[in-house]
Amino acid sequence: MKYSMSLSTVVVMAAAATAFVPCQTCQNYQSSLSMTAFPEDEYYQESKDSTLSSSAAAAASVLSLPTQVGKKMSESIPFLNCPSVLMNCELAGNVGFDPLGLAKNKELLWEYREAEIKHARLAMLAAIGWPMSEILDRDIADYFQVPAMLDDGDRVPSVLNGGLGLIPPEFWGFCLGLSAAIDMYGLAKARRAAPDYFPGNLGFDPLNFYTDNKLVQERLKLAEIKHGRTAMIGVLGYSIEEYTTKMAVIDDTPVLFQPITETVEDVVLGAIAAEVALGGALVGSF
Repeated sequence: MKYSMSLSTVVVMAAAATAFVPCQTCQNYQSSLSMTAFPEDEYYQESKDSTLSSSAAAAASVLSLPTQVGKKMSESIPFLNCPSVLMNCELAGNVGFDPLGLAKNKELLWEYREAEIKHARLAMLAAIGWPMSEILDRDIADYFQVPAMLDDGDRVPSVLNGGLGLIPPEFWGFCLGLSAAIDMYGLAKARRAAPDYFPGNLGFDPLNFYTDNKLVQERLKLAEIKHGRTAMIGVLGYSIEEYTTKMAVIDDTPVLFQPITETVEDVVLGAIAAEVALGGALVGSF
């Protein structure tokens, strides 16, 4: 079990291989724009401008990336009809998945997306913070001369692992206060119906990744929601894995959390040990 690949960690790693795969429709659209040639004659300038503006208008729907738009059957569950509210929805990551019919209308759908994106962002932080806390907690506690929060199995406090009572109340108060402030800011922005508002848009982009390029915007939205959904599954996997194995994820799957040099060393030593054992067995048979 120590060297087994846990389902949760494999799922988390899979996000990197899926969330940034470019949409074929977007690639085709981008190629068509780059290959389009217009005469530079003044007679054709007006035609050129109108063509580009109409193409830009069409791009708003083409570049929104969800594959469900305009399809009656669900992309995620092909034998089910797509709910009507999702059939023409251009939210990133829309694949027609709502088997319980929870999103009755657009208002409810946007509320659910707002909740989903918040949970997704928290899960992405937790997917990194969970193993990092198991790696660094004891060293940090020793440095500040305070008790470590990990249990005897080096597991972090959680609902299933227990130990949440060890967390100082001041920390819970800070987290709740910060979360409430962010939540109230998001609600206020949504109620103002700002022109640039969409679920999860808090205007936080210190590195200016969210450019004016529509293709870049939609790819970033899709990447975030796909990584977030994967992280939610991964964090759930962390908790179940640690509860069932009674081991920290960094100990149950050390190959994912130790330096690559140590991984190579373990593989080489394992191969040498297997070869020695095989040689001993062959000699013993004679």
